[in-house]
Amino acid sequence: MLEMIFGNKKISTELPAFVMGIVNATPDSFYDNSRGGLEHALKLVEEGAHIIDIGGESTRPGFTPVSDQEEIDRVIPLLIELKKRTDVVISIDTTKTAVMKEAIKNGADIINNVGEFTDEELALCKDAGVSVVLMHHTAGNSDHIVEYLKNQAMRCLNAGISKEKIIIDPGIGFGKNFEQNIDAIKNTQKLTATGFTVLMALSRKSSIGQMTGKEVHERLAGTLTADIISVQKGAKIIRVHDVSPAIDTLKVMKFIQ
Repeated sequence: MLEMIFGNKKISTELPAFVMGIVNATPDSFYDNSRGGLEHALKLVEEGAHIIDIGGESTRPGFTPVSDQEEIDRVIPLLIELKKRTDVVISIDTTKTAVMKEAIKNGADIINNVGEFTDEELALCKDAGVSVVLMHHTAGNSDHIVEYLKNQAMRCLNAGISKEKIIIDPGIGFGKNFEQNIDAIKNTQKLTATGFTVLMALSRKSSIGQMTGKEVHERLAGTLTADIISVQKGAKIIRVHDVSPAIDTLKVMKFIQ
């Protein structure tokens, strides 16, 4: 049995990892099948997602930035409606303080920041009791990634955020070349050795495409394989576009690992 606390919710699963389903409330995210609103989010919950990660600004290469208010208008109504219909853990994917404040005020359980938390934002998260996802977002090999994330986790601990609410993500596809992405995935165990919960966000990334020679809509098999390896190396959360296949993969792992 795997148990974790996300914000003020304690959840468990018989699977070897939790599944975070991606909902992009955007018109320009790199994988168009992830774009959508409440209906898409509820579908992922029905398929078995333990966590729904809602983003209102694309982070793909060459994305178009949006204002604080536009991002709030995209994600907060969805957050509110989803909470009315389900008790699923809800994560908000944002780099903006204003969006974090609105998300926390409306009941978000996790703040997933692909940038770097400011001291003000860490204090905000600590006071609200939410969990945080820390991501490495520049170039660097696995040793550099581990050192950076350990330092960021220490900032969280010093701000009063408990260890059980700190999640680390190596940031596959963010600022890294192909070799660095591969090095990070191969060395997932270096991250798990830190003692912090590891999240791997590999779904349909360009590095999967480079390994398989497939375009984004044909990268499911490659994604599932990379996720399996990451979980075998200790990752406890996989962030995916395709919840049902990910759940099936983890069910098989449960029986034969």
